[in-house]
Amino acid sequence: MAFKLNHLEYYRLPWNYADNGISWLEPTSLCNLRCKGCYRDPKGHRSLEEVRSDLEVFRRLRKSDCMSIAGGDPLVYPHIVETVRMVKEMGWKPIVNTNGVALTESLLKDLKKAGVFGFTFHIDTSQDRPNVNATTETELNDLRYHYASMLAKAGGIACSFNATISEKTLPEIPNMVRWAQEHADIVHTMVFILYRSPNLTGDFDFYARGQKVDPSLMYHESEWGGAKPLMAEDAVEMIRKADPAYEPAAYLNGTANPDSLKWLLANRIVFNGKVMGYMSPKLMELIQTFNHIFTGTYLSYATPKSMARGKLASLFGLVDRKMRKALVNIMKEIISKPATMFRPAHLQSFMIIQPVNFEPDGRQDMCDGCPDITVHEGKLVWSCRLEEMNRFGVFLQTVPKNNP
Repeated sequence: MAFKLNHLEYYRLPWNYADNGISWLEPTSLCNLRCKGCYRDPKGHRSLEEVRSDLEVFRRLRKSDCMSIAGGDPLVYPHIVETVRMVKEMGWKPIVNTNGVALTESLLKDLKKAGVFGFTFHIDTSQDRPNVNATTETELNDLRYHYASMLAKAGGIACSFNATISEKTLPEIPNMVRWAQEHADIVHTMVFILYRSPNLTGDFDFYARGQKVDPSLMYHESEWGGAKPLMAEDAVEMIRKADPAYEPAAYLNGTANPDSLKWLLANRIVFNGKVMGYMSPKLMELIQTFNHIFTGTYLSYATPKSMARGKLASLFGLVDRKMRKALVNIMKEIISKPATMFRPAHLQSFMIIQPVNFEPDGRQDMCDGCPDITVHEGKLVWSCRLEEMNRFGVFLQTVPKNNP
């Protein structure tokens, strides 16, 4: 990491523990794939009554725009259609977080009828997929296109992809960014999640309720993960190799460090296959504020129709110099190619997620205002560390090892 971004130049998303853009529901811990480094214990399915109980906890304690239905893989859950319908009826946008293996045209039709708002497909080289011979992230772009086309054919469903990024796959980000640009009309969001495991945390002992524990009981090491923890700036550097104009608009900071970029959001405008520019922090602030005023929640997922309003977004360049370049570029493109005047310009989001970091004194730098909060025994907890709660009833604490 050769540079550090200044968080004060971006809009700090107002998402918090009680009022957020996203919440995280797990109806099952079973999955039809096993990703390298996966820490979920595949115990089984939960009943619809238990799922509803979790949703009632969310409704009582936390506002959110959408509900990520995850796992495990939610498409192996026998009541997934009913769950999507329940989430929709209770007032959230249902977002299915899946590896896609179990998705069929028939199931997609049923989920759309039940009210699914979007899908986030987890596709990366940490997975051993049946009948898929791809060994690089670039080769997996064909599979990503398959699912994006599937949703586009169904119509009106938001399409996102996430990929866990390790030290070994970091250099492949540019090809993923270029691929997304080529398909900005049907690919609405790309998420890069930076890989973490205990061997990347530093020299610490782990404790639960004052007793020393072995984190490898839950977190499995993988050679795929590489030898060092990545930071948000590492991913930014790779994105800029494919898109030099890349510029974030908003972020969530850490619980230990206000300048750590835990969730880093950027939105670009693509017109005629070219990047016109990026959304400014001020426009992002305006969108979040207005959405909260008129809907009562902060925006996290938008409809495909809304994501095709890049020209409208660029008009903010009339009052915001940081978006003026996007407006000027669109005007130049229309002047040079008048026949494309009525083609849409597409908004496309990039999110970089930087999981927990450990301070030298043992403090854990988690995501402040974590969007992926889930329910455990009636309480809101971090979903990324749910196995700690399941096994020990508490989150693990870290203490620096005593060096002789």
